[in-house]
Amino acid sequence: MAMMDIPLNTWLLFGHAPRYFPDTEVVTRFADGRMHRYTYADFARRAQQLMHALDVLGLGAGERVATLAWNSYRHLEAYWAVPCAGRVLHTLNLRLSPDDLTYIIRHAEDRAILVDPDLLPLLEKVHALGGLTGVRHLVVLGDTVPDTKLPGAVGYEDLIAAQPGDYAPRDIPERTPLGLCYTSGTTGRPKGVVYTHRSTVLHALAASSQAAMAIGPGDRVLAVVPMFHANAWGVPYTATPYGAKQVFSSGPLDPAALVELMSAERVTVAAGVPTIWMSVADEIAARGGLPDLRHLLCGGARPPRALIERYRRDFGIPLIQVWGMTETSPLASLAWPKERMRDWDEQRITEAVRIRAGLPLPGVQMEIRGEAGQPLEWDGTSMGELLIRGPWIADSYLGGQGAAQFTDDGWFRTGDIAVGSPDGYLVIADRAKDLIKSGGEWISSVDMESAVMALPEVAEAAVIAVPDDKWQERPLICIAVQPGAEVTLERVRQHLEKSGFAYWQLPDRIEVMDTVPRTGVGKFDKKTLRDRFGA
Repeated sequence: MAMMDIPLNTWLLFGHAPRYFPDTEVVTRFADGRMHRYTYADFARRAQQLMHALDVLGLGAGERVATLAWNSYRHLEAYWAVPCAGRVLHTLNLRLSPDDLTYIIRHAEDRAILVDPDLLPLLEKVHALGGLTGVRHLVVLGDTVPDTKLPGAVGYEDLIAAQPGDYAPRDIPERTPLGLCYTSGTTGRPKGVVYTHRSTVLHALAASSQAAMAIGPGDRVLAVVPMFHANAWGVPYTATPYGAKQVFSSGPLDPAALVELMSAERVTVAAGVPTIWMSVADEIAARGGLPDLRHLLCGGARPPRALIERYRRDFGIPLIQVWGMTETSPLASLAWPKERMRDWDEQRITEAVRIRAGLPLPGVQMEIRGEAGQPLEWDGTSMGELLIRGPWIADSYLGGQGAAQFTDDGWFRTGDIAVGSPDGYLVIADRAKDLIKSGGEWISSVDMESAVMALPEVAEAAVIAVPDDKWQERPLICIAVQPGAEVTLERVRQHLEKSGFAYWQLPDRIEVMDTVPRTGVGKFDKKTLRDRFGA
């Protein structure tokens, strides 16, 4: 006897929400303050109308359908309709340059693009560079089509209006490509990561668990992390089949509007990068907290310890650190305490758990290897390169790029330098390219950033290595101060010394700026800082 051989494809998940949670809401707040509400029953009908529309457009099986869009209900419809109809969803990063977008659209061989109206000027710049030569269809995700230089644009609502609201499920083999997302390209041209139906279903099942995002039918979930990057951490593919209410904030970040939305919709789980949670903390404090919020997920970079402690101390909200990459679908580990830690005081839990990148999810295997390629002990001190493998981890890049990141024995080289604790918790010491080697000894830029951002006058801080004739490299701290505040090198050095940094690790120089530049996914853009100050 054996188990039923049911393909792990998106159809296995798609029909669950409209069948069992038809009245659960999907809410979108647009940048101009407009609100849109509908139910999972409405969502499923419209998504199936889009499936038919893709057929009418003549798009072949496996062809790329790109989105250049903010988080919204229409983007959610595309998330499901494109793969369920047998095409590949390619989410384009709207914060990339026209040159990078041109390269990516060509490299991916996109044949259709769904674009938000306010992003048409960006796409016009791509068109001027010849980036749309292979694109046959352009669909504007709005009620109408604004004036544009782009030829042949059609309105999304017009496209789907006459289509039936039901679509016969397709028998899609589970290893069929489902989605495509490009890395942020901080060390060269962006590289394409292809997700399959199988990997996405397995990731969704794991991501909902108490070991991961802990999302269920009673939750109201807000993914601040953009839908154009790494499947919005898998939230749309996790919240939808489990019937959680989804809340979207569409457009550029407005901290006050975001907190108002979280309060009004009684959000229980939210996900975003550290810079988001830093920017909204004062807004949360101003309204006396968010009593419905059960936990925050924080990833993309290691959150400062001071930020973790503030959310717990001032708001009673655990900030759960998440680690992952575009190549890992992206969830790989999360920092939840173990059962035996239940009676520990908060300071002890913070030290042992919350400042770490977490425990690997079941199904994800991790190794930390030394310079000779040998596995290192998870002893809390041994530092080496982090390698990872699992059923939702990429085994190559589109077109064979970056082959050196994949080992002959089936592991992905993350490029992160890590330490494993005896309890199994992962600590990301730094990106390999961001470590500072001074006088033959290593300095962690992440540790230094976290310490500096504990200073009350510091809003943001990024640490880079700059060349030094005597010591090879020295740390330079780029600091954005709080409004009306000032900071000096001596103040920073004294604080770091009190925080446990050795005298030889202390910086010789700081640079004060209005804001620290960020990449397209919200991380500090150290490549830009190195280009500016590295000489």
